[in-house]
Amino acid sequence: MQGVKPITTGTTTLGLIAGDHVVLAADKRATAGLMIASRRVKKIVKITDYAAITMAGLVADAQMLADILGTEARVYELETGTRMSIKGMATLLSNILFSYKAFPFLVQVIIGGYDVKPRLYALDPFGSVTEETYVATGSGSPIAYGVLEEHYRENLSLEEAIKIATSAIRSSMLRDVASGDGVDIVVISRGVYEEKFIPFSSLTV
Repeated sequence: MQGVKPITTGTTTLGLIAGDHVVLAADKRATAGLMIASRRVKKIVKITDYAAITMAGLVADAQMLADILGTEARVYELETGTRMSIKGMATLLSNILFSYKAFPFLVQVIIGGYDVKPRLYALDPFGSVTEETYVATGSGSPIAYGVLEEHYRENLSLEEAIKIATSAIRSSMLRDVASGDGVDIVVISRGVYEEKFIPFSSLTV
């Protein structure tokens, strides 16, 4: 409709690989234009016991895609007796996004998990998919990338990776008004799926 401006949203999510682990992180703030719609949003959604997806963009679109992916992964395991690989999840989601390219889902997605090793994939709204060792999405991602580029290395310990991820989200919260209110962290490795929340008041330089 003429005269109606779209509601813009923002966020910061990221993922990185550290040794045998995948670390995903996201802020907690949801925005609708200039309004803070929520300070308690979970932007990292568990898909299976060994995989999760981060959400940046329209929440409804991202939640629908997460639900589809989770259902398809469970059906695949029931039918084949084997787990869907993380690459398989990324490929499936890429095909879904590409099939709607005329009316795209307004999302940026990170899929992280562990099948035979830790894996991390980034997808854009049109289905382009890349495998990464670290990646950030959302309105705060340019700031987060500054921290990741400076501090990431291949031999990070899990503790170092969590500290870098937290620092990157914190830096985004200080400069991006659409990001804020604490950090959710998810760690995935062989047989491990752990979640933790770090309040904004606990974040330090």
